[in-house]
Amino acid sequence: MLILGIETSCDETAVAVVEDGQKIHSNLVASQVELHKEFYGIVPEVASRKHLEVILPLIKESLKKAKVDLRDIDAVSVTYGPGLLGSLLVGVMVAKGIAFSLDLPLIGINHLEAHLHAAFLSNPLLSPPLIGLVISGGHTELVYLSRSGNYQLLGSTRDDAVGEAFDKVARILNLGYPGGPVIERIAKKGDPSKIRLPIPQFKEETFDFSFSGLKTAVLYLVNQLKRKNLPIPVENIAASFQLQIARIIQERIAKASSLKKIQKVVIGGGVASNTFIKNFLFNEFKGKLQIYIPPPQLCTDNAAMVAALAYHKIKKGEISSLSLEAQPGLKIG
Repeated sequence: MLILGIETSCDETAVAVVEDGQKIHSNLVASQVELHKEFYGIVPEVASRKHLEVILPLIKESLKKAKVDLRDIDAVSVTYGPGLLGSLLVGVMVAKGIAFSLDLPLIGINHLEAHLHAAFLSNPLLSPPLIGLVISGGHTELVYLSRSGNYQLLGSTRDDAVGEAFDKVARILNLGYPGGPVIERIAKKGDPSKIRLPIPQFKEETFDFSFSGLKTAVLYLVNQLKRKNLPIPVENIAASFQLQIARIIQERIAKASSLKKIQKVVIGGGVASNTFIKNFLFNEFKGKLQIYIPPPQLCTDNAAMVAALAYHKIKKGEISSLSLEAQPGLKIG
């Protein structure tokens, strides 16, 4: 079964063709990073307009790379939330148009669920129960997956998403946008032990995350150094910030796996492609937990994860109607 996947939840236009939920024939992404750099973040109107410009040519290119015709496609899948409303609408309307015109099944996909399913795409023998964590520019969600498609939300961020915190700290340090890759690169030259940054604490017992305080601590430190006309140790600050992020993530995973008595953990989302964080988690949990993280191209927003997940939903009879609507606030669990 060949499934066309479409992903336009944020600022990346992505199209893929996946066979039987596993074999990727094409997985193309049109990035908008250069468009949003000057704003140090994503401008929704700009993002949706760019999706409109590139989505049809990208579908043609993806089909060409897969060496198939649109008439060879057996189903159409699309992210319908969560995300930016304008961006989601572009993908949903195009997918509905293709499904209607060719009388094909339409499968609406939850973006967060797709990120978690990326680990199954790269590890086909993986199966629930397990702990799942989505860490990206717009999301930080910790879930318990008891069986396929059954999610229990354990915790989420109370303020900034983890990727958003990277972007904001990168701006404070004048490193540019997007923050994740540049902080990871700069941090390699730094020594995290030279700078003490706090790990946010909650008064009550919780699985929730908070990154705003860590970001604010960086801001206060930089402003203090500026007032004293002292040099700003950008590399050390970046290294300390990145380490504390990794520690927060590690602590939440350990807590959730202990509660649910689960040794398998899947992690998805753009921040999961951070090599330092990956290595930190692998080292911390070596011999204790099995950590599954997809390759970088399946961590960041892509359509292969959308099409792959759709195959399993079709098998369970979970087909969407043509009245499918974009849901920017869609939850998981």
